[in-house]
Amino acid sequence: MLAAERGAAPLTRLAYRGDLSDFARFLAGRVIEGASTADIRRYLAHLAKARLAPRSAARRLSALRQFYRFLLLEGRRRDDPTLALDAPRQGRSLPKLVSEGEAASLIDAARQRAGPDGLRLVCLLELLYGAGLRVSELMGLPLSATRGDPRFLLVRGKGDKERLVPLGEAARAALSAYLAGRGAFLDRGRPSPWLFPSRGAEGHVTRRRCGQLLKELALAAGMNPARLSPHVLRHAFATHLLDHGADLRSVQEMLGHADIATTQIYTHVQGERLQRLVAEHHPLARKR
Repeated sequence: MLAAERGAAPLTRLAYRGDLSDFARFLAGRVIEGASTADIRRYLAHLAKARLAPRSAARRLSALRQFYRFLLLEGRRRDDPTLALDAPRQGRSLPKLVSEGEAASLIDAARQRAGPDGLRLVCLLELLYGAGLRVSELMGLPLSATRGDPRFLLVRGKGDKERLVPLGEAARAALSAYLAGRGAFLDRGRPSPWLFPSRGAEGHVTRRRCGQLLKELALAAGMNPARLSPHVLRHAFATHLLDHGADLRSVQEMLGHADIATTQIYTHVQGERLQRLVAEHHPLARKR
């Protein structure tokens, strides 16, 4: 159902499988389809005792909710045992990001790397920070995504939904330079359908490898590599756009968020920054 009706991505389906399998192990051999509300409540207590993060516990409950709702709609159950349960309370954590100066330092460090590896690294950075792509979207980009209007990329995101992502001048230049040297990454010159081909089993650069390249780049730029990941650059893209006057709805469309409430987290980042600005620089604040 997740694959055929909702178009859920393979990683999403894998996450659901893992969450449901964990609950099945907790039931110790009992049939998961027949679990009761009390069983699920005990499972949530077990997760809390194991100190699982509230966000992770909430995701597991969400998987169970959708599973039992599916059974109800299919006539496999007469009730939904998750209806009486509340999700674990979550604190709203603000996204991690890099400053504009740090982003510029990363791009400068990438440009110092010579040859095709350097061209690819600059291109990856420009598309993560300059276009706000998810790393899964970027690694899964087909070469054909670059053959239309050079001002845009056609990206297939969550739920198999397509969106046009605008590219700035720097991102277009980085992509053009990389495409000129892309042949260096082809296996014995064989053609590849992927924008970022690799000789590995998947045929393209993996999310993990992209993360490793960014960690190496952080070291070269004098940054703590623990602070840098593909998603941190996506957060920085959204926050810096809002800092420079972009409207929230436009940022939502560029990020591919289905709900604008997801995008609103970046307004909280702005609020925290403004509070620090007043506390550090306002004359009355300094007097205190």
